[in-house]
Amino acid sequence: MVSIPEYYEGKNVLLTGKVLLEKSLRSCPKVNSVYVLVRQKARQTPQKRVEEILSGKLFDRLSDENPDLREKIIAINSELTQPKIALNEEDKEVIIDSTNIIFYCTATVKDAVQLNVIATRQLILLAQQMKNLEVFMHVSTAYAYCNRKQIDEVVYPPPVDPKKLTDSLEWMDDGLVNDIMPKLIGDRPNLNMAIIRPLIVGASWKEPFPGWIDNFNGPSVLFIAARKGILRTMRASNSALADLVPVDVVVNMINRPRNIMVYNRTTGSTNSFHWGEVEYHVISTFKRNPLEQAFRWPNVNLTSNYLLYHYWIAVSHEASAFLYNIYLRMTGRSPRMTKAITCLHKAMMFLEYFTSNSWVWNIDNVNILINQLNPEDKKTFNIDVRQLHWAEYIENYCMGTKKYVLNEEMSGLPAGLNIILVILMWCIFIVRSQVARNIWYYVVRLRYKFLSYFRASSTMRYRRPRIQHQNIYAYGGLNAQNVKCT
Repeated sequence: MVSIPEYYEGKNVLLTGKVLLEKSLRSCPKVNSVYVLVRQKARQTPQKRVEEILSGKLFDRLSDENPDLREKIIAINSELTQPKIALNEEDKEVIIDSTNIIFYCTATVKDAVQLNVIATRQLILLAQQMKNLEVFMHVSTAYAYCNRKQIDEVVYPPPVDPKKLTDSLEWMDDGLVNDIMPKLIGDRPNLNMAIIRPLIVGASWKEPFPGWIDNFNGPSVLFIAARKGILRTMRASNSALADLVPVDVVVNMINRPRNIMVYNRTTGSTNSFHWGEVEYHVISTFKRNPLEQAFRWPNVNLTSNYLLYHYWIAVSHEASAFLYNIYLRMTGRSPRMTKAITCLHKAMMFLEYFTSNSWVWNIDNVNILINQLNPEDKKTFNIDVRQLHWAEYIENYCMGTKKYVLNEEMSGLPAGLNIILVILMWCIFIVRSQVARNIWYYVVRLRYKFLSYFRASSTMRYRRPRIQHQNIYAYGGLNAQNVKCT
């Protein structure tokens, strides 16, 4: 049986996604060329954008082992939501004539229908013109059908005709578009195709090195907020499965399918881990390895009780932000904590549905794929999460946010410990000082009265945030590049 690197020898690959780009070049060095679809930004050409990506820490290992492989990368200026993805004639001709494999890994919850439905359809139409195409690999999300409690590795029929959906976008305004639930395109193209459905994509497990993460997406922003002492409570079920999937496991799911195959890449079915355990290991790691600019001692309370959750939001988040903003104003600095809390609450709302529920996933196709790999490919393209040690992974994830997202050096840990000691001394002062306690209790009572008034004037009915329906298909494994604060 041909190994995966042997299969890619001499092939031309078209892809989106920098993690997949790094893995493809490092593990399949004999690939002929890699076309990277890049959208041009103001004052930055596609080539410059690719050079900026290659200068990141993600590519350090590739640069050390085989720096010449960078020459195989060809930046292609494109706009995925435009007809024929806005390719010029020269690039289009090259791609149609030479592309052998397509990896489409772009997904978002912002402009979900445009990017996840229209862009996918545009790329499929282009793929149907390719003369030497062998595989079209699309990364979706296992949450695409979260309205089902058991999800099989099949393409379910959409409730709305995709063509009618995309046509309607021409006359709909943004408000109407945001209310539409995007779904997978119903018409199956005549392509050799596979769909990978990861869940919540997290930091790397092993490759290119443990704990790599370079953004605030998904749970990363919550981990950082918990580490700084800003996040104190979150609505979640301790017993709900935390289906985190390392990003390198997702990109390692490379295969040559014979027809349309669907792979649910989850962890809960074979190596279960719960949100209560996530909270324990995250806080334990942060107490041993604090950040250099901590706000409070790390501590998070998970609760599934709606009223209790909002009580702690008012007391632990909003009241603390209010007092800290007063301190910032008194010291002549700009009050920024309220904005940080607002951003944190958006991220919490986005993940709330997934941290409060569990699903049953069928992974028969994934197991078959694992068994088909030869021993060497199993090492190079490891997708068997049964070997994943959660405590070690969460610690690497947390340290990755410090090193790669916040760009803090590991040598700064002693400074972080000193800050934590100062915070503890301040907490002791609050407890011992009658004046400080009175101020704190006054603020808490004020917030609590406001919260009680709000509850009394409402119907007391809780509705899940509409954001969960916006697009779960779009999330590309909850690779949330979309929780933004402005």
